[in-house]
Order: sequence, then structure tokens, then C-alpha cells
Amino acid sequence: MNSILWQPDLRGELIELRPLDAQDFDALFAVASDPDIWAQHPASDRYQEPVFRAFFRDALDSRGALVAIDRSSGEVIGSSRYFGFDPVKSEVEIGWTFLARSHWGGRYNHEMKRLMLDFAFQHVARVTFLVGEGNRRSRTALERIGAVLTSERSDRVLHGAIVSHVVYEIRRGATPVRSGH
Repeated sequence: MNSILWQPDLRGELIELRPLDAQDFDALFAVASDPDIWAQHPASDRYQEPVFRAFFRDALDSRGALVAIDRSSGEVIGSSRYFGFDPVKSEVEIGWTFLARSHWGGRYNHEMKRLMLDFAFQHVARVTFLVGEGNRRSRTALERIGAVLTSERSDRVLHGAIVSHVVYEIRRGATPVRSGH
């Protein structure tokens, strides 16, 4: 994804983000095997091992995937990644984020996004987030951290079907990430 290392080690009060490694499969699948995590997601079958295995392989190949670790317990609690760095447009996407339900409610997602945005804004002026149109939970979470819905749309192929995504953005120097609830 260019010369910038998009798999940094990032550390906050609640979580640590580090580069995803092949050894993380079992711990991450233990989190991802909860069907409720994927209920509103366009890939609602991602809790199934063969589907998640393909997702995990893609995450490793992306060279932008990070695993989230709860600092108090040392447990893997989710993942996110950087994708599509465009030095000409000065932008990168953050996405493919999921967290264990035990860590839902804002604080952990807020800190994960703050850490990732702080790093991204050292290198780009704009961060985008693509979300399946019907994924209200993710859309609300993005709005809570200050992401703005744009007029842009993006279609991606998922399981052989085209899935329409809305595009949110946060620009460097814009509204800061608000605190989680």
C-alpha cells in the first residue's frame, strides 16, 4: 500500500492494536463466530468458519489489518484495517471493523477509531469508511465518532453479488472524534 507502513502498533488506555498475524486466527474467529456481530452486515454469514477463513486470509493479504486486544485482559476482541491508500488524493479507508459484543457500547470502538485516525492523519488528509446501506449499527457508530455521510456511493462484490455501500468521511482538522458512550 505504498511506502507508509499501514500496520502500526497503536496503544490506548483500553486497547492495543497491532499487525494481524496468521497466529491470530483462532482467537479472532472465537470473537467472529458470534452471528449477532454480523446480523446487519452485508456478509451476515461471516460467523461461519469457511467464510471467516476467507475474510481472514484477505485481511492478512491486505497488509493493513490490525488485531484489537483488550489491555486489561490481554484477550483478542476484534479487528480493523486500513485499505486503499491513495497518496494523490491523500486518503485511506478504515473498515472491516468488528468487536466482540462484550465490548460494544462505544468506548472501545471510539478508542480504536481515535488511534487509527490519529495515525492516518499523520499521512493523509481524508479518511473514508464504506458501510453497507442497511447496516444501521455501523452507521450510527460512525456518526457518533464524527464521521459525515457523503454523497458518494461504492459498489463492492460480495459472494458474487454487488452490494451498495454509503461513504462516510472524516477530514484532518475537522470535527474531532467525540467521546464514546
